[in-house]
Amino acid sequence: MYARVVAAAVAAALGTAAALLGPGSDARAGEAGMPTVIAHRGASAYAPENTLPAIDKAAKLGFTWVENDVQRTKDGELVVLHDDSLQRTTNVEDVFPGRAPWKVRDFTAAEIARLDAGSWYSPAYAGARVPTLKQYMSRVERNHEKLLLEIKNPELYPGIEQQTLKLLGNEGWLDGKHLRRLVVQSFSADSVRTVHELKPAVTTAYLGKPSVAKLRGFARFADLVNPSIGSLTRGYVSTVHTFHGPHGRPLGVFAWTVDDAATARKAAGYGVDGVITNKPDVVRAALAAD
Repeated sequence: MYARVVAAAVAAALGTAAALLGPGSDARAGEAGMPTVIAHRGASAYAPENTLPAIDKAAKLGFTWVENDVQRTKDGELVVLHDDSLQRTTNVEDVFPGRAPWKVRDFTAAEIARLDAGSWYSPAYAGARVPTLKQYMSRVERNHEKLLLEIKNPELYPGIEQQTLKLLGNEGWLDGKHLRRLVVQSFSADSVRTVHELKPAVTTAYLGKPSVAKLRGFARFADLVNPSIGSLTRGYVSTVHTFHGPHGRPLGVFAWTVDDAATARKAAGYGVDGVITNKPDVVRAALAAD
């Protein structure tokens, strides 16, 4: 009985997701009507997060959508890193012991390029580096992947929206073909709004769960609202789908972070359009089993 309920919900999600970004869009439901599965910070359960090996691993597992985080160095370089500090995922304490609290914005790109961003995860990844966004985009292109790009901590980096869009444009990611493979998101509604105003053709997403009363306002500049799975209900997802975003299509919902089979099935039962996960293979297997 439960499997039939989930199947029906997934089928409904497929209809919404197929319309999400218009004809020919790639940000839609996955195989066999499943929600799109997005590899969080790359396949980060199996390789160091936000590194080139992590997106290579996602590609090897057969996943095309990856998610990353973008911040800015002291000298203005965009780099791919989740935390505003280098401490957790690099050996910055050893290389620069007197520079606590090791904030990204206090280091130059050349200094960050010296750091090991893989050994903390596994000796097998020793020597992996913090990629620049330019390096990251090149690897995404080589892997034929699609990107859910998060502008992280925009309040720390004035103008990062313009800079990110400029780099994406320089790398060829703002043409019609690539726009189908790109979503830009942030926890900051102001940042999402800025991206939409600067480049209206870009698909945008707000990370969070706006109240139902505020959804109409968010729909003016966001194509998706992407809440945590623990905050969601089937009713909320259904309500989101009744609103149309800035491109005239139903608002979508990508849920995060879903790493086990039971939660994956719950998300599908809610009718979400996408699932963001550190373990994309686990989620895919769970959804395919239903």
